[in-house]
Amino acid sequence: MSSAKYIFVTGGVTSSLGKGIISASLAKLLQARGFSVTIQKFDPYLNIDPGTLNPYEHGECYVTDDGAETDLDLGHYERFLNTPTSQSNNVTTGRIYNTVITRERQGAFLGKTVQVVPHITDEIKRNIKILGESGKYDIVITEIGGCVGDIESLPFLEAVRQFRWEMGPNDTLVIHLTLVPFLNAAKELKTKPTQHSVKLLSETGIHPDILVCRTEYPLPADIRKKVALFCNVNVNSVIEAMDADTIYDVPLLMKKEKLDERVLSKLKLSNKQEPDLESWKAFLGRLKNPTSYINIALVGKYVELPDAYKSINEAFIHAGAENESKVKIHWISSEKISTDTVANLLGSVDGILVAPGFGERGLEGKIVAVQYARENKIPFFGICLGMQCAVIEFARNVLKLKEANSYEMNKETPHPVIDMMEEQKKVTMKGGTMRLGAYPCELQKGTKAYSIYGKSKIMERHRHRYEFNNKYIKQYEKEGMIASGVNPDTNLVEMIEIKDHPFFIGSQFHPELKSTVQNPHPIFVKFIKAAIDYSIGKQK
Repeated sequence: MSSAKYIFVTGGVTSSLGKGIISASLAKLLQARGFSVTIQKFDPYLNIDPGTLNPYEHGECYVTDDGAETDLDLGHYERFLNTPTSQSNNVTTGRIYNTVITRERQGAFLGKTVQVVPHITDEIKRNIKILGESGKYDIVITEIGGCVGDIESLPFLEAVRQFRWEMGPNDTLVIHLTLVPFLNAAKELKTKPTQHSVKLLSETGIHPDILVCRTEYPLPADIRKKVALFCNVNVNSVIEAMDADTIYDVPLLMKKEKLDERVLSKLKLSNKQEPDLESWKAFLGRLKNPTSYINIALVGKYVELPDAYKSINEAFIHAGAENESKVKIHWISSEKISTDTVANLLGSVDGILVAPGFGERGLEGKIVAVQYARENKIPFFGICLGMQCAVIEFARNVLKLKEANSYEMNKETPHPVIDMMEEQKKVTMKGGTMRLGAYPCELQKGTKAYSIYGKSKIMERHRHRYEFNNKYIKQYEKEGMIASGVNPDTNLVEMIEIKDHPFFIGSQFHPELKSTVQNPHPIFVKFIKAAIDYSIGKQK
């Protein structure tokens, strides 16, 4: 049996209460006390992974070093803990059922009737244990997606119930996140939603050890006592989680509420050290006391749902704090950009980021945005499709290949400057088949890319099917767009830049996926610095 301790985080009343942030904040506090901690997310939907989900459905698809397409909460885990996650950190109902049904087809169950209990619950328990039995972690935090009471969550809760019974006392703990709403008409906080939520959880055979109560107002002592009495927990296990100015405040708020101390006490873990949060506090100090303000246009096609670009947004927060600058993001739909509107939409910003995405919708608007940034010397950064748009724009307007396009958008184009990767041409299945995960990249000395990283060899994460067509490389370099980063094994162009521009960079990879509080990504840091310099230049 594993020597790791297991914490389960469930949620009730409503979705989007912040289980991921609470999990990440608790993990950060325990990590700061010297424990080795990891977090995993169990999602109750039937998709194998989020890779085929529309961003409007589920926000961004977060990619790990080992090529897993995962829930965006794993981004929070990495940003808070500064440690990479993996395939084992995100499990869906679809993956559980897929594994069990595949084994049934192989005859692994010797003709037995395959059922939710025990076969599905056993597979869930096996996935709970994988990280704990690796020997790397003292504590494994498992976030159960969805709400208590959802039909699709029941197998996970039953697995947790069984797991707690098998592990015995002091090795597992359940934290239930719930809502204590303030009714404006009555001018009071209401505990009934929390009571009902705990009742529902108890009906599954699981009783929470700690309640974390989301609230807009402080919880007075009498409300805490009432929650404790009717939910059968200790008063000091009722934790207040007030709305915060930034998610990065939450670890300090949870420390003030002594959440980590309650966890250590209930798991019978001795306190290794007082939590060292000095670097975290320094980050918050820079974040909240900026010395400059800049405006960045994020040009994309999912801008109505900022969670579609969650990691980019957070990378701007990290890089802004590093530069002691407040970054205001202007979410601009690429479908609204044309040669007639571009000056009005982008004329006042200090930097332009063209975001990743798939498909033809909004492509031409992105290309117009790139042209505007290039011709007006505005700091520009293109990610994945954003880089490809920069390549297409340069071909059309500088190389004079007027019909240049991506093979993804126009299979009849005479100039496919962006082409499908060779190994992708035979792929028919959509899920999990792109070029995924971390790959090496060699940077050319003397380039802006090399000066940003300060080294020639880097590893970055990818998620794409199309690539720069190397048949055109000499034409591009002759006119001033160079391949500053190349994969050493496949010769795939990973980064492009323009020589005679203050900051014009495109990356085929997704640098936002590796930006953390402790290590802001250097491209974002330098992009923000270039935007600050551009802003100062405008004022002179």
